[in-house]
Amino acid sequence: MTTFGIIGAGNIGSQVARAVIAQGHEVVIANSRGPETLAELVAELGPKARAATAQEAAEAAEVAVVTVPLHAVDRLPVEPLAGKIVLDTNNYYFERDGRIPALDAGETTTSEIVQRHLVGAKVVKAFNHIQAAAITEHAQPAGAAGRRALVAASDFPEATALVTELYDAIGFDTVNAGPLADSWRIERDRPGYGIRLTADELRAALAEAPRTV
Repeated sequence: MTTFGIIGAGNIGSQVARAVIAQGHEVVIANSRGPETLAELVAELGPKARAATAQEAAEAAEVAVVTVPLHAVDRLPVEPLAGKIVLDTNNYYFERDGRIPALDAGETTTSEIVQRHLVGAKVVKAFNHIQAAAITEHAQPAGAAGRRALVAASDFPEATALVTELYDAIGFDTVNAGPLADSWRIERDRPGYGIRLTADELRAALAEAPRTV
């Protein structure tokens, strides 16, 4: 059993919580509005979940999931996540986040921005290119025909390995997209973003992705 600290209780964060709890793990979940606003969600998730502040979720986490808007990354707690694997679900929506010239020019990636802020953490891109409902709806057992694949990208092999194991447990194959510097291949508006693909199809989509869009 692992304790997942989930910072961000929106659609993706809530669905990841459901998926990992179904595997017997525990969840400490936080949002920007305070633990008291999560009472209904925690009641639904059951006894393996509790609400907390972002700081508390980071401290409790054995593995963390960061699923906040890109413009809020600089408010994430840093010290309690140092040394921990952090799953980053981020995407760049300039309509929401404002224009970030380095992203527009293809000079960095969203996950590299998260990694620079979370000094000492082991960031891995995960769950960023799947609609929230599909995290449970598209899950299939290992070896199933047409099983959907999801990307993992990290500068830390142990972080990629953890996500690969997690994906398989909850019902997905994994495509390793390499280091965070290559995670742009699965960011918004690229061929593999948001659609259901097998591992072979997803690898092909990553190969076809343009650096800037």
